[in-house]
Amino acid sequence: MFFSVKDLEVRKAHFEVTFQPGEIDFLDSGLRQISPLAAGGAVELLGDTLGEIRVQGKLQVTMEADCDRCLETALHPVESTFDLFYRPAPPAHAHHAAEEVELDEGEVELSFYEGGGLELKEVLREHILLSMPMQRVCNEACKGICPICGQNRNSSGCDCHAKSADDRWEALRSLTLN
Repeated sequence: MFFSVKDLEVRKAHFEVTFQPGEIDFLDSGLRQISPLAAGGAVELLGDTLGEIRVQGKLQVTMEADCDRCLETALHPVESTFDLFYRPAPPAHAHHAAEEVELDEGEVELSFYEGGGLELKEVLREHILLSMPMQRVCNEACKGICPICGQNRNSSGCDCHAKSADDRWEALRSLTLN
C-alpha cells in the first residue's frame, strides 16, 4: 500500500491491513514471520513542513528467529503502537557521501523517504526490525551450546569442562625464580 504525498495533500489516509507471512521480506534479518501481520492507523502530511509525513498506528505479529545461544527456534511476539515521522531524503548532490549530516536531538526518531511517498510495507518492516531485541533468545534461562562438544545444554547436559588456562602464558609456568 503506497501513500503518495499528492494524495496526502488532499486528505489524511487511514489503513487497516493484514499481511500474510511472505508478503514482507525479512530474510536478510534472520527473522521469519509466522503469523499474519495486522496493522491499523493513519498517515498524514504535516502542515507547515516541507513534505514531512506522520504515520501513527498499531501492529501485531509473531516473528521467529534462531536463538542466539542454542540455535533453536525462538518466538518473538510483537504488539506495539508507533508514531513515526518521515521527511523527503535530501538530494544526493546536497552533500558528499563521506560528509556527515547533523541532526537535531528531536530528529533522532526521524526517517527519510525517496520519491513521491511512503510504502506501508517498508514502514512496518522497519518498525518490526527496530522492535526486536538485540539478543534473540528462546528464553532468558537458555544455557546455549557447549563450546567443546556442541551439544544443546538445554536438552541434555554434558560433562565437558572448559580449559580455563590461557595457552599464551604456558611458557611462563616452567620458569623458576631464584
